[in-house]
Amino acid sequence: MTVREAGHEALGTADQRRVQMLHAALQVISERGYAETRIADVAERAGVSPALVIYYFKTKDQLLTDAIRYYEDAWYAVGQARIASLPTAAAQLEEFVAMSVLEVADPEPGSSWQLWLDFWAQAARNEDVGGVRQKSDDRWRDAIALLVREGQAAGEFRQIDVDGFAIHLSALLDGLTVQIALDDPVVDSQRAFELAMQFVAEQLGFTWTPGRGRETAGNTANSPER
Repeated sequence: MTVREAGHEALGTADQRRVQMLHAALQVISERGYAETRIADVAERAGVSPALVIYYFKTKDQLLTDAIRYYEDAWYAVGQARIASLPTAAAQLEEFVAMSVLEVADPEPGSSWQLWLDFWAQAARNEDVGGVRQKSDDRWRDAIALLVREGQAAGEFRQIDVDGFAIHLSALLDGLTVQIALDDPVVDSQRAFELAMQFVAEQLGFTWTPGRGRETAGNTANSPER
């Protein structure tokens, strides 16, 4: 299931036009940047009139926040399905990290990294966008904390400050995302994934072997160290 499919499934069929416009907004903003995106560009990509986009979203800022909210909801729907199918907490946490930074694991490859740069920039200047940003960060930290607590309960992870770890990992993933979005020559998505997983394994006390995302990749989440 892709992000587009998850979004359609979550919203049903009653408002397909709105979903179509949100998906178009994600594509256009990711490609051109928020500053260079016009309502008319989104309308053209969605195959509707600019007046209809304005009717649904009123302003470009509202279109951005609704597009981010749509992407996140759909991303989590896909992520929960993937994570639930994995047998261990270590594998589940690895999947969460992979979906965050590995293009091959992203439910909608390439659609989110540049988008987040624009979203964060607007959040610093717009109170409404900032509120959406806060809820987004809270959701990420809660998801990480839940996976860690489940791993601790199963005896896979050592006992640590779970909330502190969730803040550290969330901030690390955000920072690595910035490097990927800027095409940093030192930190590509593969390097970002490996750095994040090394941090996770060291903090939680399990063995992790680099390999996922490479042509020679094998299964990477192994048994815990105690």
